[in-house]
Amino acid sequence: MTKNTRLAVALLGSIAVFGMSAPAFAQSGEVNIYSYREQSLLQPLLDKFGEETGIKTNVLYAGDGLLERVAAEGELSPADVVLTVDIGNLVGAEEQGLTQAITTPVLAERVPEAFRDDDGNWTALSLRARVFYVSKDRVDDTALTYDDITGPEWKGRLCTRAGDHPYNIGLIAQRIAAHGLDETRTWLTAVRDNLAYPPSGGDREGVKNILAGTCDLSITNTYYMGAMLNNDAEPEQKEWAASARIIYPDVEGEGTQVNVAGGFIAKHAPNPENANALIAFLLSDEAQAIYADTNYEFPVVPSVSPAELTLSWGTLKPVETPLTEVAAHRDEAAALVDELRFNEGAQN
Repeated sequence: MTKNTRLAVALLGSIAVFGMSAPAFAQSGEVNIYSYREQSLLQPLLDKFGEETGIKTNVLYAGDGLLERVAAEGELSPADVVLTVDIGNLVGAEEQGLTQAITTPVLAERVPEAFRDDDGNWTALSLRARVFYVSKDRVDDTALTYDDITGPEWKGRLCTRAGDHPYNIGLIAQRIAAHGLDETRTWLTAVRDNLAYPPSGGDREGVKNILAGTCDLSITNTYYMGAMLNNDAEPEQKEWAASARIIYPDVEGEGTQVNVAGGFIAKHAPNPENANALIAFLLSDEAQAIYADTNYEFPVVPSVSPAELTLSWGTLKPVETPLTEVAAHRDEAAALVDELRFNEGAQN
């Protein structure tokens, strides 16, 4: 059985297992991508990559299940590069043996150590910060820390999405890594008891509820502000965003918690050279600027500036806790959310 035949069999088999449609993967002059990132963000990057390298990109988009798919396909997987969000997915892929070392020298040259694996098994490609959206009308504070929102003056004024969502698990895990489990338990208990309602919905819903007066401070990722302000398809979201302003927590202290969108080269990638070329391109100034301007995320390459709109919200000072340490505490963070029944909301 030839390599191409094995790849075709693997793809057809994974379709049967996962019920997904098949992109037309081929092997010569191409790179095959499994992506959690939305097509609207990724396509401008891939168009530029194709123009500059002549390498064709084939993409399978999915909301979940891609890591499981790569594992099930094994050595017959057609996947070259997997693009995902959240440090837990990146570290989890490495722990499951789904990765191989990224060999392009661009990785070490351009990505700070805190945002890549020491052995090159994965890299961040962009950063997102977990910040505070506060009411323009009802909040006078211009600077806040994560500890500040545990105070009695915030009773019944906070909102956020479910505590066990990866965005909040990342924040809680970072707190455990930096401050220990006991101190984080105290902190999360106080945050829970200051909630205006049981956590629900997505990050945008918290900002919607600021406009409605249901809460005064929403814990939300930065880039949603840009997405809402420029949402012509749902113009009501522009009103939500206009009712709030962003505060970067702890800018004068240890810094603001960040998570990542990133990628890795699959262990059995049939086109490893092209996969490395794609990773190198995604870390170029041009691609990093597209990440910044299209999705209002922060470039992982320090020399590339965020979008002008993003800069208008303030200056990001990321926490220095290595992402690998954050990932190591994710299970503890999830257990803490369950222990405190965080998703039930305030309990006093």
